[in-house]
This record gives sequence, C-alpha cells and structure tokens, in this order.
Amino acid sequence: MERLWAPWRLAFIEGADKAPDEGCIFCRFPAEERDRDRLILGRSASSFVILNKYPYNNGHLMVVPRRHAADPGELPEDEFDDLQRTLRLSIRVIREAFGPDALNVGMNLGRAAGAGIADHLHWHIVPRWAGDVNFMPVLAETRVIPEHLDATWVKLRPAFDAALAFSG
Repeated sequence: MERLWAPWRLAFIEGADKAPDEGCIFCRFPAEERDRDRLILGRSASSFVILNKYPYNNGHLMVVPRRHAADPGELPEDEFDDLQRTLRLSIRVIREAFGPDALNVGMNLGRAAGAGIADHLHWHIVPRWAGDVNFMPVLAETRVIPEHLDATWVKLRPAFDAALAFSG
C-alpha cells in the first residue's frame, strides 16, 4: 500500500490557521509586505492575488479586494472594477502558466454558501484538467496536489509581476 503524506493539511483540519483574534487574513497579509511567505502573487490598486493555502488543484488562487467587504455591493465602483480586471488578468496568467483544460471561477458569499472567510469576499480560480479528479476525494476524502505551494509561487509570481506591470 502506498501512503500519501500531506502534513500541511493537519493545520487546516485542526483549525490552527483560524485564529479569530488575529483579525482578517485578507486585511492583514497584504499589509505585512511578506508576499512570498503569505503566498501573495500580485497587487493592483484595489485588489491582490494570493495562492490558496489549502488548494483544490495546483495553481488554485484567489482574487481579493483590499477593502474589507462581505458583499460585492459594498465596494465602490472603481474598486469593484479593479477587482474584475484583476480577476480577468489572473485567468489569463493561469491559462498561460499552467495550460489547464478548463477553470472553475467562483465566489462563495456567506458561510452557508461555503465561504471559509465569509466577512471578506474573494474570487476563487481553480485550474482543471481532464481526469484531475480521481478516486481519492471520493473514497479517501483526500485531494492529491502534486506541486508544493512554494514551487507554484515561484512559477506564477514572475508572470503576475509582468502582467500587472503591463496592465498598470
């Protein structure tokens, strides 16, 4: 029997990264200016792009407004427009960097809708490949991610630097 070892998942399962007294990570992380440690791939005027620490697939990232808002209607028009431009740019970068067969793009508004961080809206972009879902999630409730997050950051950061500089 082969074993799949993914110790980073234990922090998610046990909730170690969910310390409510530390405030919103989507507000805190960009202010820290520790992009590599915090997996931030790029920044625009009103939003930023960050890898999901608990990805569904390689390259799973999130596009997040800098303003703390739970609903798109809470954002001023210029910030909403910036968020949408960053979303479109992120889709392009993911397609160019990973060459997926398809993408899942979505937003969960509210805890009942599946939002892990319900108070700060964010878009998910998940690259998909034909056959990327196998028996592991169904039988073992485990998803296999073949690339380390740091390697994904190293692959994507230069692409975001170039794309954001060009769009800016």
